[in-house]
Amino acid sequence: MERDEAAASGLKTIGYDQYKFMELIKQAKGNESKARAMLYKKIFTDLGLMKGRVMFYGKTDAGLAHELAKNTRKLIPGIEFIGDTERSVLPTAMLTKDADELERIRHMGAITTRVVGRTAEFLTSHKAKNGRLVKRNGKPLTIGEVKSNINLWLAEAGVENPEGTIFAIGRDAGIPHSTGNPTDELRLGKTIIFDIYPCESLGGYFYDFTRTWCLGYAPDDAQRLYDDVKHVYDTVVSELKVNAPGAGYQHRTCELFAARGHPTVEQDRQTVNGYNHSLGHGIGLNVHEKPFLGAVSQDKIVKGSVFTIEPGLYYPEKGMGVRIEDSYCVTPEGRIECLAPYPFDLVLKVKGH
Repeated sequence: MERDEAAASGLKTIGYDQYKFMELIKQAKGNESKARAMLYKKIFTDLGLMKGRVMFYGKTDAGLAHELAKNTRKLIPGIEFIGDTERSVLPTAMLTKDADELERIRHMGAITTRVVGRTAEFLTSHKAKNGRLVKRNGKPLTIGEVKSNINLWLAEAGVENPEGTIFAIGRDAGIPHSTGNPTDELRLGKTIIFDIYPCESLGGYFYDFTRTWCLGYAPDDAQRLYDDVKHVYDTVVSELKVNAPGAGYQHRTCELFAARGHPTVEQDRQTVNGYNHSLGHGIGLNVHEKPFLGAVSQDKIVKGSVFTIEPGLYYPEKGMGVRIEDSYCVTPEGRIECLAPYPFDLVLKVKGH
């Protein structure tokens, strides 16, 4: 059914219609897994691929993939199925983007930050009452309602949000990938982590972006946390260099946070407080791909790469968390650029406060 889309890739395509799958189902006595193995044997035979190693890629249920590989190998003993555990083939090819790809990601960044701006305007258009944002009917505004508007604005811009959105307040903001509770009310003075990562329609290029906000005012401890994260963000960004290893920036981030008295993942891999994740990752056709900026990564920041810088601090039992994230690219000329700059204001002023 996707033959035209496949042909648009420019690669040679072979239609499934030349293989009579229902006949294979009959031969396999209704066993679909065996029939699919027989199908693959026919395809491999036609391609002259009867021995050697075949690498698995794709998105499918692990159990189905395992059965397919097992049954196909029974029919073609000379084939060995392997996984790309080193991420050495397609992920490496996807690491670098050409000028057209960079512009598409930059365009996604422009859409993303416009929606972030609309979200800020939406929040600040509400009045504060009894320490909460309230709607015209006097009822509290909730995270679920904010997310519904975010999805609407993204859809109006012609992009998709397949991975959802993080919009977490208070204690949830202190847990890095908590998406936020839809029924939580928007309270003043609490840190809100807003992490948004939409993609082009029909599964195209992603963008990734995070800001931390406090509505009305920022308590002193939240402001100090934010200042520490912003200091680390600014320092690391100022030190980015082409062809530098990503792992070095993770070490540098841990070093900077530790100097300010925060626990880090370098000191304790299991810490839930302080800095407890990696500095960043590549983005492209996946929201997480090479280059990875983590402690064990072998990846480098090279020309054509697109990656996030996202230091954060998390203290769930104190009811707060802060993360700042922008997406950067290395242009073909070797410049390191933020793809979609956006203000770093922590406090969003609201009416009635």
